[in-house]
Amino acid sequence: MKKITSVLSAIILAGFVISAHAQDRNLLANAMRVTGDKFTVAVKTPKGANVYAVTRPSATVLKTIDKGLTDLFAVSRKNGYFKRLNYTDYSIFIGKADRTKDSAGQYSPDIAIAANQYAGSVFDQGGFIYAAGLVISNDPCAFVIAEHTRDFDRISNVVRYEGEHLVLYHNDRKRYAATADHSKGGFHPILQ
Repeated sequence: MKKITSVLSAIILAGFVISAHAQDRNLLANAMRVTGDKFTVAVKTPKGANVYAVTRPSATVLKTIDKGLTDLFAVSRKNGYFKRLNYTDYSIFIGKADRTKDSAGQYSPDIAIAANQYAGSVFDQGGFIYAAGLVISNDPCAFVIAEHTRDFDRISNVVRYEGEHLVLYHNDRKRYAATADHSKGGFHPILQ
């Protein structure tokens, strides 16, 4: 009887694992589609955010992601937003940078993505734009950022800024719709 109970527990547990991973697989496929990268590393930040990366992020990078989320949660509360303010609500994908310097020569690890609604704008680089980060799922909350080798405060800002879109999606759909992308103007920080 004990063996049957153990087998049933394993099957039930496996079912939960499979259903939990199905969501992860969809996020992973979307992140891979956007960046062209293979995310082979899965870790958590010290405060519990999920991180998927091409190469293993350093402890400094993981702490910096937490700092960005901490800043996001503080400014969200200040603005009266309380949904999706847990570290475990967020999945951050760290892809290879398509460039490491902007047009002015400043360190700026960014990901190239299709111009889409930005076509013809100042951001258009000939059918694509460079983005510091990009939301890939509103629910669950997930975004992709570029891998950094220095200026880790920039990671913190990008995490906060991409997170602003997600907090607004879950707390204020009207403001979210007005700020979901920057093709019509408006920049970060959205939340003051």
